[in-house]
Amino acid sequence: MKGLRRLVLDVLKPHEPRTTVFALRLSELNNVDGVNIHLSEIDQATENIKITILGNDLDFDEIKRLIEDLGGVIHSIDEVVAGKIVVESVRTEQD
Repeated sequence: MKGLRRLVLDVLKPHEPRTTVFALRLSELNNVDGVNIHLSEIDQATENIKITILGNDLDFDEIKRLIEDLGGVIHSIDEVVAGKIVVESVRTEQD
């Protein structure tokens, strides 16, 4: 295992294409093992979604390009996991 292993992206997308299309298209990219999309907010024209992508040696540029081709815009990269093992975040007293 190497490279990027998990990305969590905050994305703004139009209602069409549907979220299912986003998930299926992202899951077809090289080195992607799984995709989870959570709807955060919806308004008349757009949807805010949180996309979690798992895999091995994920290609961020390819992922970004596909999201943009589908009409989405990445607002932020909320989590990145890279390396030989997946290190989970740990809550501390300061959190």
